[in-house]
Amino acid sequence: MRKLIDAADSRHRYTWFLTPNTIRTLLLLLYGTGLRISEALRLNIEDFDRNSGVLTIRDTKFFKSRLVPVGPDLRRVLEAYIDQQWPSVHHTENTPLLGTVKLQRITRNTAEDVFQKLREEAGVHRSREARYQPRLHDFRHSFALVRIVTWYREGKNVQRLLPHLTTYLGHGSIQDTAHYLTMATELLTEASLCFERYARPEVSLD
Repeated sequence: MRKLIDAADSRHRYTWFLTPNTIRTLLLLLYGTGLRISEALRLNIEDFDRNSGVLTIRDTKFFKSRLVPVGPDLRRVLEAYIDQQWPSVHHTENTPLLGTVKLQRITRNTAEDVFQKLREEAGVHRSREARYQPRLHDFRHSFALVRIVTWYREGKNVQRLLPHLTTYLGHGSIQDTAHYLTMATELLTEASLCFERYARPEVSLD
């Protein structure tokens, strides 16, 4: 994530139609909320309540709306972005939260194209044998996994908290979220094995 942010700040190309601040804000929004990229791009300024720090996600994948509270750091990022991106623009109910250099709503194709160029600039990639290279949608998976792993490490009852994560992510059912449990368990197991190999290296008898 740090590499992507640094690339946006220092190696940005203005022909991308998105300012470094817009790219940075989009990445932090996806990383900090687990929103679908389509949900993030559909957000209007009016969907962000500065007083409560809550985003209203309207007409989602399953034709439902939901409220998504954000943390204080991300809240400050969004407030600063709005003040910089739309300082002298008369806001309407259709003014997008995230906009291009021409003050237009960002399309999915533009966001994906910019992210591909950005990760190439940052040198963020998977192995050549991987089926997919990193995508904007992967931030959603990362958010869910980090949340579950954090609950595990804090000794929380993950099964009891899982319905809350389902609601937050806007999944259609708890089964859609449950597969992250297996992924998180495998991640923790692998991390434990790595630590064990580090802490107890094999002793050579030669």
